[in-house]
Amino acid sequence: MADQSIPEARTPEAPVVEETAAAPAGVSRRRLLSTAGATGLVLGAAGGAAGYAAAPAEATPLTSLGAEQVAFHVKHQPGITTAAQARGHLVAFDLTAGAGRKEAAALLRRWSDTARRLMAGETAATGDTGVARDAGPSSLTVTFGFGHSFFGRTGLEKQRPVSLDPLPDFSSDHLDKNRSNGDLWVQIGANDALVAFHALRALQKDTGSAARIRWQMNGFNRSPGATAHPMTVRNLMGQVDGTRNPKPAESDFDQRIWVPESGSTDPAWMANGSYAVVRRIRMLLDDWEELSAKEQEDVIGRRKADGAPLSGGGETTEMDLEKTDRAGNLVVPINAHARITRPDQNGGAAMLRRPFSYHDGFDTDGVPDAGLLFICWQADPLRGFVPVQRKLDRGDALSTFIRHEASGLFAVPGGAAQGEYVGQRLLEG
Repeated sequence: MADQSIPEARTPEAPVVEETAAAPAGVSRRRLLSTAGATGLVLGAAGGAAGYAAAPAEATPLTSLGAEQVAFHVKHQPGITTAAQARGHLVAFDLTAGAGRKEAAALLRRWSDTARRLMAGETAATGDTGVARDAGPSSLTVTFGFGHSFFGRTGLEKQRPVSLDPLPDFSSDHLDKNRSNGDLWVQIGANDALVAFHALRALQKDTGSAARIRWQMNGFNRSPGATAHPMTVRNLMGQVDGTRNPKPAESDFDQRIWVPESGSTDPAWMANGSYAVVRRIRMLLDDWEELSAKEQEDVIGRRKADGAPLSGGGETTEMDLEKTDRAGNLVVPINAHARITRPDQNGGAAMLRRPFSYHDGFDTDGVPDAGLLFICWQADPLRGFVPVQRKLDRGDALSTFIRHEASGLFAVPGGAAQGEYVGQRLLEG
């Protein structure tokens, strides 16, 4: 877990549209239903031949949280620089035996249409389950990527990017191959649990006979508006989860995160895309919680209360790596996580982290199966994730309290233009 923050969750204000694309005109069916006030319908107990009952008198209109909409047709796929959402699903698919390039193209066409409709607050084109019929878009995003194995299965080996070569082995890895990699990867995020599940179910139904689920993981973040003021979110260790994420306004953001339109060694279909490293990182919370607050802060290198560096200041204050205490000891320990992951300690390596926390119950001995669904974005994993993880392998104090249990690397092409589907330039180029 690098010392780079998650994009802040938005507080409930005006609806937001990603990039500069205009929101679709008109009012969606779901939004119309949800703003019907006291005359609306809620799924409930007895009453009405269709199994619906009148909404209670205190029912309120759709809030700004539900009304927020993210555009589908944008330069870069949604769900990368979009503000972190409260709910997330990650799912990988493998093409079925006999399915190739033609079937993959038809599937991405269906998926893109479904994503576009649901992100606009509309229903799926066919077989909509009605799960989200009374909800707004709720900042829903759907992001698609291709794994290393996809290209061999579709006869597109010559179009496989060099940057998609398998990640090296790391000493901290305890990977479950059944929950790693995959031909296709989908990231779903939304600020409402039912909206997120609705999208997951719709996309799964869209696969038909073309693909099957390889693995699926569920995550969450703090809900927008849950705090009195916007702040970097906390992870399940109770730590403010970093502050050093690259910001889109920074001059070098594009070169660090996006594959350029020209002058790149990547194939042309990856223009304006990015590479996602996905890791399921289990936190050994029982061991972690035995540490004192001071010991936890020394492991991370930041104060637990506000995320400020141990060298002083506030959360965004530059860390003083040379500062010592009266005894001459470094204030930020030499093996502190925040020290090791700093870009200036890794040849400038940087990545945009956008993870979700997860909790999958408890083991038979009562140990929580919980941690982080780590997702990071970069223009080249060999210059982003890999050098940082190699350095963490060599002496990160946090390594004692975490375990990498699943891993994947996916090529995520740029956004689909109007009339296109995601990956069309690869599959039909």
